[in-house]
Amino acid sequence: MRSSTKFILAATAVVILITAMSFSRLVKHVFSDKNAALSAPASMEAAPTKSLYDFTMNSLDGKPVALSQYKGKKVIILNTASECGYTPQYADWEKFYEAHKDKVVVLGFPANNFGGQEPGSSKEIASFCQKNYGVTFPLFEKIDVVGDKQAPLYKWLTTKSLNGWNEQAPGWNFCKYVVDENGKLTHFFASGVKPNDGAFKKAVGI
Repeated sequence: MRSSTKFILAATAVVILITAMSFSRLVKHVFSDKNAALSAPASMEAAPTKSLYDFTMNSLDGKPVALSQYKGKKVIILNTASECGYTPQYADWEKFYEAHKDKVVVLGFPANNFGGQEPGSSKEIASFCQKNYGVTFPLFEKIDVVGDKQAPLYKWLTTKSLNGWNEQAPGWNFCKYVVDENGKLTHFFASGVKPNDGAFKKAVGI
């Protein structure tokens, strides 16, 4: 067999292996721990060094929003995407928000970190959410929720030294973080958890 043919076969094998590994990681992200839930321990090793109220984020139309305006309410933070198998959860969370917005606010943060499933501009995201799901809960500009460019808000949500206990980063789209009325992180729920989940309802007190 000529050396050039051997090289082509070897290169092809490497490409196939890498593709298989990438698919395996994708399947793992989508199907593992999709209903996982974590809660803050009764006593933490160290007090949080920041709270939700230390952050200001830009709304989907580019206006700065101080998250301190949500003092006194529980806050559900979602990393959202428009082309994901979990995208229909927009309807679930809108229904939940409409029913409980006097006590609980839902904040959506579009992110393109998982499967390239949020490729659109702010205008496109806003149009999609309104047209397909009638979303009225606050949506914010697209950010990175993991990786080297992780937004400071998600750095806080996923860093134990900052939030006091949690290091669980989003594993896919539509993960949920619950923050209490005092701006402290209390719970994490994975992508598959919906508002009617018993543990979630207990976490937000409904």
